[in-house]
Amino acid sequence: MTCHACGAQLSANVRFCHKCGAAVGGGQATAWRVGLPWAVAGAALGALVTVVVMRIGGGSPAREPTTLGGPVGVRPPDISQMSPEERANRLFNRIMILDEAGKTDSVQFFLPMALGAYNQLPALDVDARYHIGLIELAGRQPAGALAQADTILRTVPTHLFAYMLRADAYRQQGNRPGERRANADFLRHEAAELARNRPEYTDHREPLNAFHAAASK
Repeated sequence: MTCHACGAQLSANVRFCHKCGAAVGGGQATAWRVGLPWAVAGAALGALVTVVVMRIGGGSPAREPTTLGGPVGVRPPDISQMSPEERANRLFNRIMILDEAGKTDSVQFFLPMALGAYNQLPALDVDARYHIGLIELAGRQPAGALAQADTILRTVPTHLFAYMLRADAYRQQGNRPGERRANADFLRHEAAELARNRPEYTDHREPLNAFHAAASK
């Protein structure tokens, strides 16, 4: 006599297969019951993979690149092999792209990774704190952006990035007086600050110009 499930040779009058544990004499119905847990596990794994892909892609994996800032169809980089600075910059750029595209779910997915990457930096300069503030704003966490603005001003009084973060954070909070005050502070200190020729101002010339235009209205 052989086991209907695995084909092992069985002794007479046994109730269970000594090799696979299948009940003897149940025929195909028993084999179906033996295979059912594996089928369920496979379906569950497939569903989990689908959810993860859709979560990363903001619910539209066919349209959303899976790379961290790279082109579609290119193997995603292994950020675990990057330096802390590279990880922080890559995740910052990714979140900014997702935020501009309105992918709020994907922003929330990458937000903890980005903040963790910045926390691993040996030191946070003004530019890094400005990036953290922008990430907080993309994640709809204006209180975190305000905290970064305060820290920037304690480090470098009258720095323009702090006023930019404050204005955007107050706007998210619906605090119109606070937003107007931040805009006025930016315009009041803009000329003197730009005259200092700080490297970060050169790197962020376009956002500075756009903020000036908005604050001047």
